[in-house]
Amino acid sequence: MPAAIVRRIVLCLVIASPALILRITGIELAPPLELLAFGAAIVSAAFLLAWAAEAAQKDISGALAIALLALIAVLPEYAVDLYYAFRSGSDPEYLHFAAANMTGSNRLLLGFGWPLVVVIALLVARRIAKRTKSPVQTSLRLESGSRMDIGFLVILGVIAFAIPLLGSIPVWFGIALILIFIAYLWRAGSAAGDENEEFVGAAALIVEMPTRARRITVVAMFLVSAAIILTSAEPFAEALVASGSALGIDSYFLVQWLAPLASEAPEFIIAAMFALRGMGGAAIGTLIASKVNQWSLLVGSLPVAHLFGGGDVMLPLDGRQIEEFTLTATQTILGVAIILALRFHWVPALGLAALFGLQFFITDTTGRYVLSAIQAGLAIVFLIIHRRDIVPTLRAPFRRPEQAIAVVEEESETSERVRA
Repeated sequence: MPAAIVRRIVLCLVIASPALILRITGIELAPPLELLAFGAAIVSAAFLLAWAAEAAQKDISGALAIALLALIAVLPEYAVDLYYAFRSGSDPEYLHFAAANMTGSNRLLLGFGWPLVVVIALLVARRIAKRTKSPVQTSLRLESGSRMDIGFLVILGVIAFAIPLLGSIPVWFGIALILIFIAYLWRAGSAAGDENEEFVGAAALIVEMPTRARRITVVAMFLVSAAIILTSAEPFAEALVASGSALGIDSYFLVQWLAPLASEAPEFIIAAMFALRGMGGAAIGTLIASKVNQWSLLVGSLPVAHLFGGGDVMLPLDGRQIEEFTLTATQTILGVAIILALRFHWVPALGLAALFGLQFFITDTTGRYVLSAIQAGLAIVFLIIHRRDIVPTLRAPFRRPEQAIAVVEEESETSERVRA
């Protein structure tokens, strides 16, 4: 194993060791200190997961690899959110936090992650254009295979509006979302993909290893990171709530934003590294796949976890969570409306980031619903502008594999002619 990857793995394990010692010995510290210890452990485990998942694409090619990478990358978030949902089945006080982590992570991914990748990719393209004296790009071109993911995200984004209307997430609704996720994985497995995958950072070091050693390393990293996450998820979730009370900070705010920052950090870094290498389309593709995972498997699992925790057949939502789901759903529809044409211009990207930042200053219920209405109105505008792409996008998830491959090849040829 290369010394460089050994050093990175050891560093992650050292960072996670205080949390493991606390769990093994049963020592209790002040909530903020436990929050730091277990939060650092989850971040380190998330890096191990992200490196292993990316390297695993060497042995799993195509769109399925991107879908699995996106799924594995958000496992830390799943662990925390499902813990709150499970506890809410026996303790009503946890109902308040059941979906907080999901809505925060979902909006963070689109409001910060997508614009970040676009800005980095276009800055890199501008630098290359100056060096080669070629035309400067003003938009990021998404890969043709992304249309299937966008199609699923459109469907899930529309379905998501049923949650605030119902005022709860019934188990039957959750099972339906999980079935959509299974269909998404099946379609991703049969879709065309890029066989010449490029790797960056730690994943590139792992990929260079001999096949047997690489696979053993990837499996070991999966197992170790999973053990760290499972060990740290419960105390981290409890420390978030307790730290809010101890520090005089809204516990809901910490659950909604601090936990996603910890779990999404590795994914953002990897996406940024792809964008820095001129692979902005692949970076956006991974973040889109993560959105599909969150709206299908994660949301669908919440009422199931609530039921297994001793709760009813539906996960009830309070007024604040209904408001958060409405804001998150309208942001999702706006995001997919912007990228329907498989192009992401820098102006809409900055607009998404501005709307995301604005929500931290608009904290009252009326203001949040007004912001949701603004996002929905802008989505309608972009849907009108990209109206020719609506039907092809909605059809993409339902195309037979051979049709999907033909469409991808046709769109790739069209893209090449446009560039020429």
